[in-house]
Amino acid sequence: MNELDLQQDVALLTEQVMNIESVSGNEQELADKVHHALQQLAHLEVHRDQDAIVARTSFGRERRVVLAGHLDTVPLPRTEGAKGTVPAQVIGGVLYGRGATDMKGGVAVQLALAAELTDAKYDVTYVFYDHEEVEAAKSGLGRLAKNSPELLEADFAILLEPTNGTVEGGCNGTSRFVIRTRGKAAHSGRAWMGHNAIHDAGEILQRLAAYQPQTITVEGLDYREGMNAVRIAGGIAGNVIPDYCEVEVNYRFAPDKTLAEAEAVVRELFAGFDIERTDGADGAKPGLDQQIAADLIKVLGQEPKPKYGWTDVSRFSALGVSAVNFGPGDALLAHSDDEHVPQQAIRDCLQSLRAWLR
Repeated sequence: MNELDLQQDVALLTEQVMNIESVSGNEQELADKVHHALQQLAHLEVHRDQDAIVARTSFGRERRVVLAGHLDTVPLPRTEGAKGTVPAQVIGGVLYGRGATDMKGGVAVQLALAAELTDAKYDVTYVFYDHEEVEAAKSGLGRLAKNSPELLEADFAILLEPTNGTVEGGCNGTSRFVIRTRGKAAHSGRAWMGHNAIHDAGEILQRLAAYQPQTITVEGLDYREGMNAVRIAGGIAGNVIPDYCEVEVNYRFAPDKTLAEAEAVVRELFAGFDIERTDGADGAKPGLDQQIAADLIKVLGQEPKPKYGWTDVSRFSALGVSAVNFGPGDALLAHSDDEHVPQQAIRDCLQSLRAWLR
């Protein structure tokens, strides 16, 4: 097994991690190598749950922080000539490849710190987990929270998602709904004998088009909401009046709402329709109200921002651990055909966290 070299330049370590393809469901090879590398470090206690690994220091410090990141990526791009694939490549000091921003740069920073920090001012828990890029029920972090919540206990957590070098506090919640219409099937040559369910879905789309998403301030950060149709399906054949139609709606809601309150917003907007919530996760408030967070912001020297997308800071928040997002790369490039990150951005992230933890 080619071992991960945790002592090398962190940008080169990122490239090594990226060259191990780990699309969701295929994390085992990378998890094996992360697990093996961490087991070589005498100052860490290492625990594994399937393809999730937790490594903890026991320095006897008064406070503990978590650094967490997921090992999986979205599928490789299908576009011919796309650079956001595997293996990675370096062009002019920029690292291209799947996971460059989301989030193997962050994972490499965690690994480098795990190897280096034998005298941190906090005890540190390093968490590497599987199945972040798929439905919440498969989440490796969720599995850890269920099976071994004591391993995630801490005073503060950082999720190394890409944030362009600043702290992004909390996150929006997310929810998905299927909204159905029912009709009556008939031969399309005698359409008057049926009732077209796809035509009825027009009212759903009209209500969505008229809906004005809100921007809501939570603990000083402005969270933009969004509600959008993301999928539509219906009908069985080109000569049959469709007797059903489904519109899938994704509602991203500010962390002032619970998942139940967000569902109430959707049900009110689409009153009169058959609605089923198929997925959802609470958001998280910014988590910037303690000194340990203020110290991190001081090291970075930048104003914190809100996280518009959902991230696993929500899971830490549910465990009573204040959490923020901070990692190398631009989140707007995540999942893109040409996903990339400057090598220096990864080094800068490492240096910032090193300064904060020492």
